[in-house]
Amino acid sequence: MIGIVPHRDLIEWRKGVSSYKALCRFLVCIQPLIGIWVHQNPELGNVVYVMPGFVSVVGCRIIPQELGPLGIEDGPILWAPVFEVLGSFDGSTTFFLHGREKGNDYFYPGSVKHVERTCNVLLLEVEAWQQENEDTFLHNKSFSHHSDMDARKVCRSNSGISRSQRVTGQNEVKVSFSQLAFSDRRKLLNIVTSQVRQKVPDSANGLLFPRLKDYEEKFQNDLAILLERRLLLMQMYKLGDRRIDWKATPELPSDPTQLELIQTRKSLDHPSGSNSLDDNKDSHAQYTKRKTFRGYFRDSLKQILGKSSSINIGDSISANGSSSGENKRAQLHEFLRSSDSIRLSLHASTLKLSSYRAWPNMHDSRYALYKLPMRVPTADHEYAGLWGGTFGWPPGRPTEDKPGKALFFLLLSYEESQGQRHLIATKILEGTHYVLHPNGSAMFVVNIDEASLDPFPWDTDADSLPVNVKHAFIGEGIANGYGFRYPGAKPGSLFAFQNGLLAFIWKESRSVLTLQRLNLQELLRKGERVPPLPPMANFAYLTRSYSNVFAGFPNTSTCLSSPRFTS
Repeated sequence: MIGIVPHRDLIEWRKGVSSYKALCRFLVCIQPLIGIWVHQNPELGNVVYVMPGFVSVVGCRIIPQELGPLGIEDGPILWAPVFEVLGSFDGSTTFFLHGREKGNDYFYPGSVKHVERTCNVLLLEVEAWQQENEDTFLHNKSFSHHSDMDARKVCRSNSGISRSQRVTGQNEVKVSFSQLAFSDRRKLLNIVTSQVRQKVPDSANGLLFPRLKDYEEKFQNDLAILLERRLLLMQMYKLGDRRIDWKATPELPSDPTQLELIQTRKSLDHPSGSNSLDDNKDSHAQYTKRKTFRGYFRDSLKQILGKSSSINIGDSISANGSSSGENKRAQLHEFLRSSDSIRLSLHASTLKLSSYRAWPNMHDSRYALYKLPMRVPTADHEYAGLWGGTFGWPPGRPTEDKPGKALFFLLLSYEESQGQRHLIATKILEGTHYVLHPNGSAMFVVNIDEASLDPFPWDTDADSLPVNVKHAFIGEGIANGYGFRYPGAKPGSLFAFQNGLLAFIWKESRSVLTLQRLNLQELLRKGERVPPLPPMANFAYLTRSYSNVFAGFPNTSTCLSSPRFTS
């Protein structure tokens, strides 16, 4: 009924949990995560598709790339792992962020906060945690009586009660991670990821989901590998240090408000004795030594706390994305107050977001992914959904001067204006070396209620078969390169063919963009995996870039630069 995986896969997933009730608990909780998530930066595209794995969901980044002569269906799609949410034996959730540092792949374990049913923002956060709440929850005998609660309560049960969700005293207001200044949030994430990371064993660095196989024997072999990998990850999660006990160090006072005074006194006694985060990058080699770990974390945390009081003004963004004088940035010690430890967390939240042509307006200072609304095609909206395409006709065929074709992902959606229906093709990914069109820009807009009288310029397709035009609509296509948020447009026509393809043709230049529907799950199951970015950048790349930051992979043949398109 939930529709995440087919019946055959459910039977296999049942082998990893205690009961079908536990499996249902997990499926209901992670169902809102399935879909396409995006971020504005880098401008070439930051598209993350969350799909089923094995008793898990996997976030996969689609890498901007060019396609060779085989086209979209037969050519491998490049992708990199971003995160995984695994189902435990009892149906609760565990979280692993993926990342790569100094040539090695790492897992960064954490928790999954409450997944809201209508979530539209996926946040990477640090959670202040009170250990006694988890102990009380795990030993609560009444837990078994809550298995029939609704989906939202079930999801909350995965994480207990976090510091950001409760009030510890009558005069104390709860402080969430999002209320901290950006520099504090970034440095806390940097500290936690550097301390909880676990090197990925070779046996766990393979399949994340079953490959697309025609033979049952090969499919069952993939499932056996995935089952073994999942058991290993669950063991790593159980035995690893997922939380940082920042109060355990004797040198740190129990009252965080004293830290600034202590830091000032020490700086007077030892002017050059402070350590920066960059000076301690190699401390992970002595991670097993408790004293070294405490020293690293103490120095880093005190540096942040010493600075946080001076970053309390400005950059104030309320929960709905607008500036608010009432939502002042909180100090770090207020966030950490009455907490025993901190840990990494994934938070699927619902925020009030504005959008333009199906592209959400995003924050520049949050490690966040934003969900794109996917509409199911209907009789009135038959072209809605995700499409992939390249420039040129026949579709995807290379030429001598263009051995590869830049891959575009477009989200087609409908919008009514002044009594007329418009079909809008919003660009969400571009496979060039340097950005030609902004993310979220409309590659073309056509009027569904106005037919085009222009003939299609070609008589045959790639297989030399006659071209059968089903519909033709008049519209406008993007005309200029990057340089402004809302580019200009020139007239053109959209042609819909009997075989399901679409083609938009600019009238003056006769440039053609051909499109076909995409099934991302199938493409990723037969795609090619490449290494991820460093952990925080791998989740959301907050630095604006107009070039392809994902191009430094061994397979560079699909990441070559493309000639600039003009119309």
